Amino acid sequence: MSSAAIPTSTAVVESTVIRAPLAHVWHYIKLQDFSKFWSAITKSETVKGASEEADVFKWSFKDGTVLEVKQEEHSAIHHYITYSIITAQPELTYSSVLSTIRCYAVTSGEAEGSTFVEWTGNFSSDADAGVIQDAKFKRREALADLAKAAAKK
Repeated sequence: MSSAAIPTSTAVVESTVIRAPLAHVWHYIKLQDFSKFWSAITKSETVKGASEEADVFKWSFKDGTVLEVKQEEHSAIHHYITYSIITAQPELTYSSVLSTIRCYAVTSGEAEGSTFVEWTGNFSSDADAGVIQDAKFKRREALADLAKAAAKK
């Protein structure tokens, strides 16, 4: 048997229902404000002058990781944001990832008045199973933190 990597899906999808109205949840979904809800991030800030065409933000994590993320798409109408990682310290073990957070109002049923949130990540084919698992757990932690923050609002 060769030492080739184990084939794995390069997509992550995590979701949750947050017991808070869409307006309360959507308020936090700004790349420059992720430190206001995600406990793993110590600081999130705008990178000035990075590009005239793009919005770039720097996330500093408690573990020392620093990511620069670029907003690729944003819709206040459809309540989603898409971003990519453009630089990382330490360097990433994969080429790229494109992530999207979508928020939907729950309009009926037991969870009426809540918000359904989905956070996806589509990684380049060189991402291994460890990267995918790490992304899954980080998204779960961040969604739990988002639920706590939105419930306080």
